[in-house]
Amino acid sequence: MKKYEIYRNIRKGAMIMGLPISLFALMMVSVIGSLLIIIFSFSFSVIVVLLVTNTFLYGVLVRWAKTPQLLSVQKVFPRIISNKKLSPLSYA
Repeated sequence: MKKYEIYRNIRKGAMIMGLPISLFALMMVSVIGSLLIIIFSFSFSVIVVLLVTNTFLYGVLVRWAKTPQLLSVQKVFPRIISNKKLSPLSYA
């Protein structure tokens, strides 16, 4: 009988084709834009350039998803939001 491991952190990182959802959406926008360009231009060289560009973009996004510290963005929001007074001085 097969044993299946329970995947507990499914909300932590949902992946589609090896990409997080936001990067997958960026890839799909690029593909749809490429399809629109291909529809309105009838050049074989444009098709080849767009195919190479999309594969290069996919490779870069997969590499970025595996090692996100390459382009790290600092967090804007604080870790904890609290109403606790920061100083012991009383202003009232």
